[in-house]
Amino acid sequence: MPYPEIDPVIFRLGPFAPRWYGLMYVLGLTAAYLLIRRQIREQAGTAPGAEARIRAEGDLLDGLIAVLALGVILGGRLGYVLFYNPGYYLAHPAEIPAIWHGGMSFHGGLLGTLALGWWYLRRHGADFWTWADRAAVTAPVGLFFGRLGNFINGELYGRPADVPWAMVFPGGGLVPRHPSQLYEAGLEGLLLFALLWPLRNRPWAAGRKTALFLAAYGAARIAGECFRQPDPQLGFLYGGWLTMGQVLSAAMAAAGIGLWAWRGRQAGGGPLSATRRSTR
Repeated sequence: MPYPEIDPVIFRLGPFAPRWYGLMYVLGLTAAYLLIRRQIREQAGTAPGAEARIRAEGDLLDGLIAVLALGVILGGRLGYVLFYNPGYYLAHPAEIPAIWHGGMSFHGGLLGTLALGWWYLRRHGADFWTWADRAAVTAPVGLFFGRLGNFINGELYGRPADVPWAMVFPGGGLVPRHPSQLYEAGLEGLLLFALLWPLRNRPWAAGRKTALFLAAYGAARIAGECFRQPDPQLGFLYGGWLTMGQVLSAAMAAAGIGLWAWRGRQAGGGPLSATRRSTR
């Protein structure tokens, strides 16, 4: 199957040349903003004072989404530098901020959003886990758009394949390959959203939806990496099958399982009461 070779630049107007990949980030953050606002309204209900709470939390969200965008960019870039190509960037430190040359890590972006989100919410006296749960159930939408951006760029393509839908990517030689970006868009995006979004108002202990996202994403990414060509500067880490993405995702899944157990213990065995305390 021929790769469609979509121009990564949407249009050119003099020096202004917006790219599809950047648009995917904007769409992902916009979707997260709208879906979190919907959760705020749903959770506020119609009780007295609900509108005041909706306005206050909406104002908090306006600042939070900007902080999360910064966390995605800074964390994603630093994660790529540290996890995927430390030797090169140690020798060329001026290249570290050059994100326009490519190189972002989801796992680094996640750590960036968690760190900056925690700082912002703590500064405003808001419960971190309540907001983390709201963001976690919307995150797959951003992941879906991000993988579409990878596909449009013709990057992060799959391993050689003989399936009927295999594609010859411009940067992958003349060998037909799995369109692994689309596999990951389905697994990390559509499947995870179908799993998590219906659970958004479940009265679980605060933090458990975040834990489920971490564990489920880790499993989905490990599966997707089975079809993805490993980064050339790293290759396989072990046995011709283990990749850096799988190692980081296994750690993420383990963290999710541990967080699930810890948040349950913090709730004293009563997930409903913990949720009520954290969303007051």
